[in-house]
Amino acid sequence: MKTDKNASVKTIVAESGAGRENAGGRGRFRLGRWLGAAVLAVLLAGLGAREDVGQAAATGSGAAAPNPKQGSVGTVGARNSGAYTLPPEKREKAIELSRIRNTLDISESVVSLVLIWLFLALRGAAFLECRAIHLSRHRWVQGLAFFAALFVLSTLASLPFDMIGHHYSRAFGISVEGWGQWFVDVGKALGLTILLGAPVLLLFNWIVKRWPKRYWLGIWVVTVPLMMLSVFGSPFLEPIFDKFEPLQKEHAGLVVDLEKLVARTGTQIPPERMFLMKASEKSNGLNAYVSGMGATKRIVVWDTTAGRIPNDEVLFIFGHESGHYVLHHLPKQIAGAAIFLFFVYWGCAGLAGWMARRYGAKWLRRGDEMNPNPLATRTGFVTLLFAISLATFVTTPLSNAFSRHFEHEADVYGQEAIHGLVADPQKVAVASFNALGEAWLEDPEPSPLIESWLYDHPSVKNRANFARQYDPWANGGRGKFFAR
Repeated sequence: MKTDKNASVKTIVAESGAGRENAGGRGRFRLGRWLGAAVLAVLLAGLGAREDVGQAAATGSGAAAPNPKQGSVGTVGARNSGAYTLPPEKREKAIELSRIRNTLDISESVVSLVLIWLFLALRGAAFLECRAIHLSRHRWVQGLAFFAALFVLSTLASLPFDMIGHHYSRAFGISVEGWGQWFVDVGKALGLTILLGAPVLLLFNWIVKRWPKRYWLGIWVVTVPLMMLSVFGSPFLEPIFDKFEPLQKEHAGLVVDLEKLVARTGTQIPPERMFLMKASEKSNGLNAYVSGMGATKRIVVWDTTAGRIPNDEVLFIFGHESGHYVLHHLPKQIAGAAIFLFFVYWGCAGLAGWMARRYGAKWLRRGDEMNPNPLATRTGFVTLLFAISLATFVTTPLSNAFSRHFEHEADVYGQEAIHGLVADPQKVAVASFNALGEAWLEDPEPSPLIESWLYDHPSVKNRANFARQYDPWANGGRGKFFAR
């Protein structure tokens, strides 16, 4: 059950320790996306393609995770009203925090676009390009320096929003990460972004220069295999931010239960590829996910989850994760993103070309406005990134709807997968959603507009309501994915 993953874009910081408070079901349009949209493959799909269990804590919040002795937390109250319920004091906090999250999400989206426009209009990009040219006579060194500087500026511009998010994450009890470690994680994320992202943007910029009329097609062709490569390599990047150890070291009983579910789902993940992440050093939230692909595929359970909620609920969570693999959601999402990006790159090529012609004299370095291929200049390439960021922002509801469809399918699969392994799959699923919602202080009554625009998962409310009534085996029926 993934967290802050937009179907088309996601920044590395949101999946690093620095962005731990973003472990939620909504996709934030961060300033980094105007760069991230073009470097989608390495920066986004790699860490973003892991499927997490957290739900919509976009700027951070929450209370301590429920005690496992509580068993089906929230289920009794859920039977009397909605399936997702919170104690009165936590309900008030969740509503208050939701307003803060929504304000941050929306304001950052608007501010991001304004800052990019000002960066071009005030000739900041042109100035940066001049500095890079004077740095070295080698064009590739100039390019790496220019794009590295862009990532630094992007991080600095996003930093106030991230800091506000982390502040409220600590204030509401979801984060326990001190500011010193938080800034260390920000620095790690920035370094990793520069290391991987700057060469990719340099490559894309070279493609624009090499094929001025069909460059968008060349970028698209390169993006798709990079997406797959980054998904495969994501488990190698995760230890940069968090500590991992074999799950069976402290939770051998859970591993035995997970092996039963592995056999039922056919996911073929042996115990040696099941890991415990030491999330408690930074967070009180609940989470579990599957990352990697093929030989690198593995299960990761946060130590705030294992042993703190019943094993039955962890099984449901893993069943959901298994659904993403068994139902081929990853290749479907990559295929969907490829189709989406094909039209986005094509449309943005025309938009960026128009902006370069219309504003080239004001935005580009002096003399570059006469260049027959102005987008091949580095400032012109920023114009292309700006066009992509506009398209990404406008199409956010569409990409989130695409993601919510797969998440709902995985919920159905997970509930069916634990049938026969737990006494009451409905109660277990509802209890899991209540535990997650309470841990992350999830809004019990999100606005349909907010959900459609910001959430890349169905809301906890809708997921729990569905789980409570879903019983395909009643009256001799059969499941959608399992016959028994």
